[in-house]
Amino acid sequence: MAAGTLYTYPENWRAFKAQIAAQYSGARLKVASAPPAFTFGQTNRSPAFLGNFPLGKVPAFEADDGFCLFESNAIAYYLSNDVLRGSSPQASAQVLQWVSFADAEIIPPASTWVFPTLGIMQYNKQATEQAKEEVKRALAVLNQHLNTRTFLVGERVTLADISVVCSLLWLFKQVLEPAFRQPFPNMNRWFITCINQPQFKAVLGDVKLCDKMAQFDAKKFAEMQPKRDGAPKKEKASKEGGKQQEKKEKKEKKEEKKAPEPEEDMDETEAALASEPKTKDPFAHLPKSTFVLDEFKRKYSNEDTLTVALPHFWEHFDREGFSIWYGEYRFPEELTQTFMSCNLITGMFQRLDKLRKHAFASVILFGTNNDSSISGIWVFRGQDLAFTLSEDWQVDYESYSWRKLDVDSDE
Repeated sequence: MAAGTLYTYPENWRAFKAQIAAQYSGARLKVASAPPAFTFGQTNRSPAFLGNFPLGKVPAFEADDGFCLFESNAIAYYLSNDVLRGSSPQASAQVLQWVSFADAEIIPPASTWVFPTLGIMQYNKQATEQAKEEVKRALAVLNQHLNTRTFLVGERVTLADISVVCSLLWLFKQVLEPAFRQPFPNMNRWFITCINQPQFKAVLGDVKLCDKMAQFDAKKFAEMQPKRDGAPKKEKASKEGGKQQEKKEKKEKKEEKKAPEPEEDMDETEAALASEPKTKDPFAHLPKSTFVLDEFKRKYSNEDTLTVALPHFWEHFDREGFSIWYGEYRFPEELTQTFMSCNLITGMFQRLDKLRKHAFASVILFGTNNDSSISGIWVFRGQDLAFTLSEDWQVDYESYSWRKLDVDSDE
């Protein structure tokens, strides 16, 4: 029987998969999610941790005998029993099918839709509406499959149910209001059945389904952004002005001592990331640019690309303050299924989220299954390849060849 320690931050839905699997299999699982056993942003960056888990990501599992695993699906599989993994070769393949379905068809649109409601990501109407349609398609597939079934594979809970339920968790808690989920009765029945199983409840507790679809909160989004120190204010010459300034500074110091209120609705991943020690801005040394990248992004996201966004780009582009690069995936022979290749792109974007304010990219998968390539155009602040400026941005970039483009050329 498997036994070991699961490293994670609190309330990590990816870690839930392994924890629920252990509840079913009886695996002896210790969860290290709080100091002194584990401090996210510190422990996972230590040489000892990186020696076992090179990416420094969680959840991560270390067995009592020293065997180590990263990636949540692999950990959940290892902690499962034969029933959870599938009792026959066919059942095992079906379990893998639904685990992959959760990663490819549910998580990407769920993140696009849910994260803005938590203040984690800027709202994009076009992307959100598309995400809603993609979620509907995924729910329809589940609903049809569950029309004559209690669980996804066979007659008992498997890793398929565990993985898909965990991927749907934030959708049900944040945006799947009764009217939206009403057309999918089989899927609703299955989800409620699963979360009320003792093994699920031991990990998830009582899951409250949302009553009203959460919306983007601009104020919460602004509060979630890293605060920058403003320019120092000039002291007033008058004695009265000096006293007012002194009172204001005392008030500000008093407010600084107060612990910030926790974000109750904040996504666990982002809450953990927000707790990381602040690092120096790699672009701080650059002079202020006249090109407002966010303004272009809004044009690109909400208006026609050819007639509005691109003319706006070339009209305002700052050739001294920004550079344009072409990136191409170096190993096209390794690309097989197109959905897996698309996951390479979206995964890279997610890992580069902290670069968002200083970069823009349009990356495309060209081709079909077993015959495809990935390439795209990147716009960076400054004249250097941005990935080299921070270790946090270097996970994927070496898998691409990079070429700086001449902005004045016809190409």
